[in-house]
Amino acid sequence: MSGAFTRTPVIVWSERTDTGPAETYGFAGSAGVVIEGQLLRGETASDTVYVFMHPTTTLHLLPLPEAMAAAGRHVLCAASRYPKNDSTLIMEKAVLDLGRWVRWAREEAGYRRVVLMGWSGGGSLALFYQAEAERPSVTSTPAGDPVSTVDAGLVPADGLVLVAAHLSRAETLTEWMDPSVLDEAQPGNRRPDLDIYAADPVHRPPYDAGFVAEFRAAQQDRNHRITAWVREQLATLQAAGGPEAERPFLVHRTMCDVRWLDPAVDPNDRRPDWCYLGDPRAANVGPLGLARFSTLRSWLSQWSLEASRAKGAENASRVARTPVLQIENTADDAVPATHGRIVQTALATPDKEYEQIAGATHYYKGQPEHLTRCLDLITDWCTRHDLADQ
Repeated sequence: MSGAFTRTPVIVWSERTDTGPAETYGFAGSAGVVIEGQLLRGETASDTVYVFMHPTTTLHLLPLPEAMAAAGRHVLCAASRYPKNDSTLIMEKAVLDLGRWVRWAREEAGYRRVVLMGWSGGGSLALFYQAEAERPSVTSTPAGDPVSTVDAGLVPADGLVLVAAHLSRAETLTEWMDPSVLDEAQPGNRRPDLDIYAADPVHRPPYDAGFVAEFRAAQQDRNHRITAWVREQLATLQAAGGPEAERPFLVHRTMCDVRWLDPAVDPNDRRPDWCYLGDPRAANVGPLGLARFSTLRSWLSQWSLEASRAKGAENASRVARTPVLQIENTADDAVPATHGRIVQTALATPDKEYEQIAGATHYYKGQPEHLTRCLDLITDWCTRHDLADQ
């Protein structure tokens, strides 16, 4: 994996979709919305490109894309119109951005084969995109703003590889929401019997099945309450008819999960009392938790368990013609162990494979042997599916 590779900045324009309040800052112009990427290329020519895209971050410095490029592959690390800021993210527009990158790869860069690499949150995006490319259905956002995949000309990828991928942002957030919060405006007002991070909690690990079920139900209830409030706010703004058509808000305490304190809940090889952001008790109240800053429209599109269309299993059930490889890291400290298998069961395509890398964490930090194993699995699968240069 030590071969040389080059980085080439790539800039393209995606569909502007000015159908509501502005949601990008300084990235929109008369020609559309600027989206940026990096093409990492090995020293040899290739007619296959592996496209990494996450809804809200850039991936060009992560270990896996760099390892693939060092192994001679051509890797496009593509950003959406929401790079490193998900507060206004609309998943339907991220799908359009991914479609623009796929068209660029085929029509402008000249690649014959395109493989979508769905790492982490990019997995549900890849499934959403491929489902819409196979059978487009979206004509609006969950808030009702016009956004269409039906006439977007989305081009299906030739294959999907999902690595350390969760079900979706909405479903993952829900499993991480602190269900003890009783008042969104007063996060210190909490229900004691559900406050697992309390100094003297009512329930301690190992948790019994009844408590876990109650905890999960309360997490879903909190998500639904926020969704109902969001819909009320949007209706009020629309009825007022003034210039205020959107509103930002905070969501407190969104890094709380019984699995992080009790290894027997959704078991894998992860480190106990830990999450990918460190101490889960500190992460829960910190500024960097999932969905901490959101807008009304963005909540419905990416975080709402009820409204989001980007849910993994639902879109997997619509991916019927594309080969899919899934790779689970068994010590993943971010993605729940159950998520990959749920997608595997839901996938409609008969050409699907599932692999595990024992002991691998979410980022392969300090784990070069597991990173090499991941690369080998991808290379073998792509070679067998004629998705790699021979």
